[in-house]
Amino acid sequence: MTATETRQPPRFPSRPPRNRAVRWRPGPYLLVGGACWLLLAVVTWHTPIASDFGQHAAAVEQVKANWRHPGNPLLKAPGTGSPYYSPYIVLLGLVAKATGTAGWLVLRWCGALNLAVLVAGVGAYTKTLTGRRWAPVYALLAFVLLWGPKAAEWSGFCGVWSLTRGASYPSTFAVGLSFVLWTGTDRLARHGARALPCMGLGLLGAVLLLIHPVTALAAGVGVAAIVAGRQRSWSWRAAGGWAPTAAVAVALAAAWPYFDVFALAGDTSLDYLHRKLYQHPFPWYGLAAAGLPALLWRARQRLRDPLVVMFAADTVIAGYGWLSAHYVYGRVFALALVPLQFSLAVELAAPRPWPRARRWLVPLTAVAVCCGLVAQAGAVVPRRYLPVALDHPRRWHSYTWVTDLVPAGDVVLTDGYAATHVLPAYGIFLVAPTWPDPAIPAAETARRFAALYGYLDPRTPTAVRRQIVRRYDARWLLLTRGQDVPYEGQSVAWSQDSQERLIRLYEPPREH
Repeated sequence: MTATETRQPPRFPSRPPRNRAVRWRPGPYLLVGGACWLLLAVVTWHTPIASDFGQHAAAVEQVKANWRHPGNPLLKAPGTGSPYYSPYIVLLGLVAKATGTAGWLVLRWCGALNLAVLVAGVGAYTKTLTGRRWAPVYALLAFVLLWGPKAAEWSGFCGVWSLTRGASYPSTFAVGLSFVLWTGTDRLARHGARALPCMGLGLLGAVLLLIHPVTALAAGVGVAAIVAGRQRSWSWRAAGGWAPTAAVAVALAAAWPYFDVFALAGDTSLDYLHRKLYQHPFPWYGLAAAGLPALLWRARQRLRDPLVVMFAADTVIAGYGWLSAHYVYGRVFALALVPLQFSLAVELAAPRPWPRARRWLVPLTAVAVCCGLVAQAGAVVPRRYLPVALDHPRRWHSYTWVTDLVPAGDVVLTDGYAATHVLPAYGIFLVAPTWPDPAIPAAETARRFAALYGYLDPRTPTAVRRQIVRRYDARWLLLTRGQDVPYEGQSVAWSQDSQERLIRLYEPPREH
């Protein structure tokens, strides 16, 4: 036996066998964000049809009936040029047509999807600001709670109260899409703008612009702030790399066949409705000021910080809306509070110990969050489970007693606030629109309202009433509580809850 044969191999300490099954643990944002999504999705599903839901569901129903040339969602008239027909509504209409589902039901199911996009977008964008694990959790809580001590319900506002009614609206999807757009922009700005990804962001921007133009304006401001803030030194050459994004967004938006989105910039028909956005600054937005110290600290560290630039630009846009009386620009408040809310979240997630100047941020935030909970909790917690009396959203009456009798496509004469918002969800037309529609000339809108109020005036002659019924092909009359109007028809139903009466109108005789 040779020496080589007798040599023993060296001995090494034995290693424990590897566990090939990787143990996956959900992070805090997945747990908190998932719980928030589930709570809001359940509450939204059980919320009765109210507010703007009816007009969006009506648009879905019109696309389902004729996706090439959908009619006006509220009136028995052509819908050419109506801004209701965004890619969001057209897609839902095609889904409703393919599945044979009612438009209002497809829209309601979409609430859960919109909330998922919103929650995922908030988490993704927060991670571009900081790698701190709890920052997305704080950002989500601040985003849905830190609005104002008085709950505000407005399309595109993402407080808990507003989301329970508007989760399925196009504006909510647009806000979630804005966070996705900002996340993609930040990643490209860090690693260099490349043509193909920039064109993808342009496609996303075009969809956002067509869905909700004012939200798209605030989102565009955020994109510009991120691009400017992530550059070490400003240069036109670097900025020019983002030209494909703007070019694709403008070209695709201009090519949309249903309406001209750029013509909406000069439309003033909705300004008087949006004046309310400026009349309650502290009650509606005051709690977000808890993040102002955190935003100022970011500004001291770097003046071109994306959140700082975003807040300054949104403030200028909101100020322009106030000074010019073009109050529709007040809708930028939906995203103008994001820099305050997210700056606060990033600071709260900072590792301890904190500098002495920042330690009072915790009690300030605690007070703001408690005020936000008091203002918003009534939207998700039933009255019987609350130990104190809090405000709750008004639950609208159901109109199934009307929709069981009135077929889709018929015209109803009514000025009831709830009825004019709910009935269009079932494909029922009105004489006068619920909200101004830029696709309808102002003179035609005024003529329709004059006819509606003229019919409901007890002093109007019978012959004039017959002309109104014939002109707008009205087949039904819905009288609200206390309305006493002469009519030619038969009372067919009455609601014990709302005290409204439904009358089937007789067809007026033809004049010779």
